[in-house]
Amino acid sequence: MNILEKIIADKYKEVEEKKSLIPVKLLEKSTFFSGPTVSMKKYVTHPEKSGIIAEFKRKSPSKGWINASASVEQVSIGYMQAGASAMSILTDKEYFGGTNEDLKMARKFNFCPILRKDFVVDEYQILEAKSIGADCILLIAAALEPEKLKSLAYFAKSLGLEVLMEVHDGEELDRSLCEGLDLVGVNNRNLKTFEVSIDTSLALVDRIPSNFVKVSESGISDPNTLIHLKKAGFEGFLIGENFMKSSRPEQAAYNFIKEFKKLAAIEFSEA
Repeated sequence: MNILEKIIADKYKEVEEKKSLIPVKLLEKSTFFSGPTVSMKKYVTHPEKSGIIAEFKRKSPSKGWINASASVEQVSIGYMQAGASAMSILTDKEYFGGTNEDLKMARKFNFCPILRKDFVVDEYQILEAKSIGADCILLIAAALEPEKLKSLAYFAKSLGLEVLMEVHDGEELDRSLCEGLDLVGVNNRNLKTFEVSIDTSLALVDRIPSNFVKVSESGISDPNTLIHLKKAGFEGFLIGENFMKSSRPEQAAYNFIKEFKKLAAIEFSEA
């Protein structure tokens, strides 16, 4: 069993426990549930913004603790001030050290779109995402049968949430594309070996239909890489570990985005 399979098996158990503790009726009473959502699609593609989805992530299965003491309030506000287009907040506790409270806290202090980064396997988690203030959910093609992914995507849309589908290869992309998606992300990290290669994104960019926002995820640590990915056709860039491994993730994001904007101004000034 690889790490993704183990996470998914544990997630099914976790969801069943949550269902018995917090009924759907209670989720629907949340102040966020009836509120409007902010479009990640629009923010990521906005010409005045960086396209960067800055991630708040305390730990990962491959690296262990990355930044156990980071403050969600400080980092999330700092990410927005640094010029990120959107935010990704990990809510998985067991493997990533996150909580639903992290997302609620980020929502309290920020108006930007927020992706709930978790392993969604059940409609209950989508209702939960809406109840904690998320604007967008993640669906991982490697973890879901195509029909199930499609039904979860349409359920999210019925609640006004946007959907980012994550793929790792062409086979996942081809079998899982559906109209219920808004953004398609290519994860440059192989979930079986944890090796990272930007070539994964570059190999798939032209196979993603243009009606979806194209996002490159993982392993981005150099602003020059963003220029390369942008030229190839990507509009969004999910960056977490590169910022979070710093003692001040928000400052790392500021420095990175400043350098990226400087390079982009030179590279795309003739366009």
